[in-house]
Amino acid sequence: MENIHRRISSSMDLRSLARQEGAYAKDRGNIRMSSLCSDSRRVTPGAAFFALPGLRTHGNEHLREAIERGARVVITDSETDTLPSHVVKVKVDDARTALAKFSKRYHGNPDELLKLIGITGTNGKTTVTSLTRHLLEEPGRPVGLIGTVKYHLGDRELPSYRTTPEASDLYPLLKSMLVGGCSEAVMEVSSHGIHQSRVAGLQLEIAAFLNLSRDHLDYHKTMEAYFKEKRKIFNGVNGSLPQVAVVNGDCPYGKRLLDELPPQVRFISFGFEEGCLFRAIQISLDANGAKFVLESPAGNIVVNSPLVGRYNIMNVLASFAIIYGMGRSVPDAVQKLAGFNGVDGRMEVIDQGQVFKVVVDYAHTPDALRNALGMLRECTKGKLHLVFGCGGDRDRGKRLEMTRVACAGADRIWATADNPRTEPQSSIFDDMKKGVSRGAKVAFIEDRRRAINRAFDAAGPEDCVLIAGKGHEAFQEIQYSAIPFDDRRIAEDLIQAKIFSH
Repeated sequence: MENIHRRISSSMDLRSLARQEGAYAKDRGNIRMSSLCSDSRRVTPGAAFFALPGLRTHGNEHLREAIERGARVVITDSETDTLPSHVVKVKVDDARTALAKFSKRYHGNPDELLKLIGITGTNGKTTVTSLTRHLLEEPGRPVGLIGTVKYHLGDRELPSYRTTPEASDLYPLLKSMLVGGCSEAVMEVSSHGIHQSRVAGLQLEIAAFLNLSRDHLDYHKTMEAYFKEKRKIFNGVNGSLPQVAVVNGDCPYGKRLLDELPPQVRFISFGFEEGCLFRAIQISLDANGAKFVLESPAGNIVVNSPLVGRYNIMNVLASFAIIYGMGRSVPDAVQKLAGFNGVDGRMEVIDQGQVFKVVVDYAHTPDALRNALGMLRECTKGKLHLVFGCGGDRDRGKRLEMTRVACAGADRIWATADNPRTEPQSSIFDDMKKGVSRGAKVAFIEDRRRAINRAFDAAGPEDCVLIAGKGHEAFQEIQYSAIPFDDRRIAEDLIQAKIFSH
């Protein structure tokens, strides 16, 4: 432990750090920095402030606030106004890449002391990271996790504030895992995180690719650009090659990725199709989970999974392939699977004694919604009701597609608000209405609580209500504000009120 503490020391002067990373710090470049920060509101005395380009503003616009809060160093990739004499300016070519490199070095390269697993894909990242962590953990051997719902640091747990944190936050989290006794960690790697260099230079033992379907096109513009961002953590463009690539062999983009992997990267494929190294056959699904035979290098093994639905079998296969890539026992993992309790807000059942089933899920892409509805259709004897919405200020083309998927998969639909942000809900509804199919029963209700209540009023015995899109989120984003709203708590309250009224 003493060696670990020595390796992950955060004490380094600016001149040494800048020299090691190829930047230039003039004159008083030997000052010591108390922290690295890219948010002017979080600057503390002695900090180095990285002025990053953003979607709406540039960090240079917040230099005054950062300096007033005590920043002693400013790192930027663009010209700035004259700074006070006590503040040192460091000019770099790319401020985001510099932040990643500086953070990694400043915090003692903690990624190189951990066996780090990075998981990317449009859907399933949270389930696969959480399940993989569960399968890897043993008594006295905690496994770290960075993801959408929580951060597990070995000896403590924090609520997540970003799927893939900024580099100045990521490396302190990895360092805390080492101090907390972790030697392995699992993290979600988002396309935004890759594109914005939050994980630039991050050393991954294993990189896993789950799937790719329409999402974030408001940001990436095309599926090709979206795919190329994901590919960066597999082909060395991000800064280093993984030892092992775990790839969905059924996904067209996964097949392409396998063809384009550098020859020195070992790969493990998973899926339903023949030729996948980890494959599920003889599949049986019911309301309580799934049963299948696992074909793998460890032999054929009967698997009983507590996770419901065919797409969750893919998530299980991905986790088993990662376990194998880490050199751990697949049969042991199959046994441990039964003890996995799922993930908050992922096909989470809300049971308050009501006569109909209620499920809350994070499904917010066409593919994820299609999978969720398909799974529930297989285990619902009655009607399938859906409450869902589409986010504001995002990919408008996805709204029509989401509505088409909803009409094809649900009997009754309650379209409502889902993080409208700064966009009028009526405008979002106009786009969604373009996807309504003839004969579909769709009600457009702006108030999300009221929409959930209406769905409950319409549901009868043996029916199922799926509340989709927000999952674990406990807020709605409206006009730059986060308004408290948790689908799970709202559903519980509404059900209790109905039971009490009767």
